[in-house]
Amino acid sequence: MVKPGSKKGPLVEVNEDSSLTVYLLQRAVDGAANEGLIELLAKHFAVSKSRVTIESGFTSRIKRVSVDI
Repeated sequence: MVKPGSKKGPLVEVNEDSSLTVYLLQRAVDGAANEGLIELLAKHFAVSKSRVTIESGFTSRIKRVSVDI
């Protein structure tokens, strides 16, 4: 789950079910939150941004993301 515009961010939390909750400073305006999500997940998994892809949920808080490690 992605929480854009959060004062708690940038932060990646791993939930009990192994899903992630990602807190972003960027607001969901003009794709800024999606770009911030890709950047933060790339940093979290220590990969380049080109290896992180949003597969579904571009306009939703719940997204499916793939990370090519």
